[in-house]
Amino acid sequence: MDSSAFASDIDAYLAYLDLERGLARNTRENYQRDLEQCAAFVAGRGAPDWRAVGPEHAAAWIRSLSRGAASSQARKLTALRMFAQFMVRERLRPDDFTELLSGPKPARRLPESLSVAEVGRLLASPSGGDPAALRDRGLLELFYSSGLRVSELAALNLQQVDLKNGFARVFGKGSKERVVPMGERARDALGAWITSGRPHFVKARTRSELFLSSRGTSLSRVGLWGIVKKHAKRAGITKSVKPHLLRHSFATHLLSGGADLRSIQEMLGHASISTTQIYTAVEGKRLLDQHARFHPRNREK
Repeated sequence: MDSSAFASDIDAYLAYLDLERGLARNTRENYQRDLEQCAAFVAGRGAPDWRAVGPEHAAAWIRSLSRGAASSQARKLTALRMFAQFMVRERLRPDDFTELLSGPKPARRLPESLSVAEVGRLLASPSGGDPAALRDRGLLELFYSSGLRVSELAALNLQQVDLKNGFARVFGKGSKERVVPMGERARDALGAWITSGRPHFVKARTRSELFLSSRGTSLSRVGLWGIVKKHAKRAGITKSVKPHLLRHSFATHLLSGGADLRSIQEMLGHASISTTQIYTAVEGKRLLDQHARFHPRNREK
């Protein structure tokens, strides 16, 4: 059976990965191949599209991979699970057809983050007092100060931001509301944007969106990503800077500064502490790197 009917959902998922997850290009391309391979397999088993794929189809595909390397099997299973969860979250189907699947567990990749100095250069990039600079400075300061997801940042409106008390109310995954704090610099930058910058972007159709495009509408996730990339390039940052990198940097820097892991979990909106614990591994690696570079016994010939 032709598997072309599966392509549009895969494309939507890949766009989500680009904007939300900040995955490396090779990982994204691997996931694309994995899903296309799965689509061809389940189409051959009679499924006309992803909405008709059941647990038995997914299990049969995983069994067909049993001769491959464990790391490859684990990645393919991860790709399919993440895709199935995406479909449920986007209401493309009501159930997760991978929920009962099991397979080899992949090693968790440590999230990359910017150094404090790199973040400083990034936040200093939008210079001047023109409306676009005020917007970009407010956006980047809030992004790093609060560790928001790019989708949460794009969805913010004026009523969700309390500059006086220094917090924002955001709706994360599963429409769960949480309160996230913001630092003084973020409050100052947002205040300047709201009072002096945002009025220049307002058009007849503008509503209460916090960050506006030149058309007077809410900045899209693609637009936000473009702003981050533009200022990272101006700041001379050579890492692949995607919006999620600021979220990772937020968490890593808080942990380095001594913040409690449970507090970081709450601020990030993670449902499980195990998701947040990955940042302890990042901090551990940083300490090992520092020890290797600077301890005198390591520098001896």
